[in-house]
Amino acid sequence: MTDNLSIERVDKNNFDDFFSLIVKLAEFENLTPPDEKAKIRMKKHATQDNPYYEAYIGKLDGKTIGYTVFFMTYSSFLGKPTLYLEDLFIVEEHRKKGYGKTIFNFLFKEAKKRECGRMEWSALDWNTPAINFYEGLGAKKLKEWIYFRLTEDKIEKLAE
Repeated sequence: MTDNLSIERVDKNNFDDFFSLIVKLAEFENLTPPDEKAKIRMKKHATQDNPYYEAYIGKLDGKTIGYTVFFMTYSSFLGKPTLYLEDLFIVEEHRKKGYGKTIFNFLFKEAKKRECGRMEWSALDWNTPAINFYEGLGAKKLKEWIYFRLTEDKIEKLAE
């Protein structure tokens, strides 16, 4: 069933397919999708010689049905890299068919190949299906860590 899902690295030729799914994810999360300037930056950042992030699309019979975005961080306590999963998204009509698990298996193999000490990601607290899926993989919610964020405008002020 899921063995006919191909996983391809995002490049200049398939970037628009990838970006269309980011727009669908924004709709799902009731967020404003990236604008045209962000799209241009994202394309550059994914396809430059030293990319800021890696993105892969899942294709079923030639149609893009999902994607994942990740980047590497580093654990100073483990002395090993961490694969940080930024996004994993499957279009609604293809959910609960094993395609998310197929993409996760791809990520597991990437983490192993890169000698990662762990994988990490976050989930919106209201996204119960995703949380259940992650827990079904054996992932544990971290209760002792709180995420913090500085937005660009605050960074600019602090950098003055």
